[in-house]
Amino acid sequence: MTAMQRPLAFAALIAALIAALVAADLRAQGALVLQSDFGTRDGAVASMKGVALGVDPALRIIDLTHQIEPFDIWEAAYRLRQVTPFWALGTVFVSIVDPGVGTERRGIVARTATGQLIVTPDNGTLTLLAGEISEVREIDMARQRLPGSERSHTFHGRDVFAYLGARLAAGQVAFDDVGPSRGTSIVRLPVVAATRDKGTLRGMIAMIDRPYGNLWTNIPASLVDSAGIAVGDTLQVTITSAGRAVFQGRVPFATSFGFVSTGQPVLYLNSLLELAIALNQGNFAEHHHVQAGPAWTIRVARATRAAP
Repeated sequence: MTAMQRPLAFAALIAALIAALVAADLRAQGALVLQSDFGTRDGAVASMKGVALGVDPALRIIDLTHQIEPFDIWEAAYRLRQVTPFWALGTVFVSIVDPGVGTERRGIVARTATGQLIVTPDNGTLTLLAGEISEVREIDMARQRLPGSERSHTFHGRDVFAYLGARLAAGQVAFDDVGPSRGTSIVRLPVVAATRDKGTLRGMIAMIDRPYGNLWTNIPASLVDSAGIAVGDTLQVTITSAGRAVFQGRVPFATSFGFVSTGQPVLYLNSLLELAIALNQGNFAEHHHVQAGPAWTIRVARATRAAP
């Protein structure tokens, strides 16, 4: 190599190193986010992480939660909807609440409009993200599973979903190669839509904010505003299950919990900017025996107007 060629070779080497570092940094922006109803008392979650790190030891693995109530597909759907807006392009979610494991239910990978991937059984987990899904692919179970797991039929969370999720996050398999496209077809759970009739709002108790026991509804701030409800108003609240009123009362609408006395109920907008009800430093759900899901509905109407 001549003296003239040496600086050029060195510059090319530096450029290649910079390109490699940039590529590694870009890949490092992705993450594998796990959710399940497995809990952490046994080895299920650690097994999934072991499979994922076996695919690529450099993967960043984050736990969304593993404390979903057993078999509660609705809660899994809600937690995905709660969390996905705050994760970046390229994030891969693996959500496993799978009471139908080993049966004919489909395994799928959904791509969102914001470029995230969600690997999950097709059992309703994606209900609350349906409007954000751009395409769904059915997992080819014969090809997209951990080698040697073919006779294992009760732990697809490890053998199929975590394995495929890790390969997607690591760039070892493309979305288009997961399996056949199903358009945007998914199994959906029933949902009670939030509605407004003049000054009356109706919706559902969408989730219990654990461990505090606050009730999160699906009534958005925009609907609250359109009903003319303002901070300082007192609202008449009725919570119903199977046609039976479980709670009826007048509740103030405030910006946060501390604007009412300890143990008193308060309506507020939660962190998703949806209407919620709580007991200040208490547990509303336990105190009034309220649960969440489409069977639990709420009606809110203004009882008194805030003073000017």
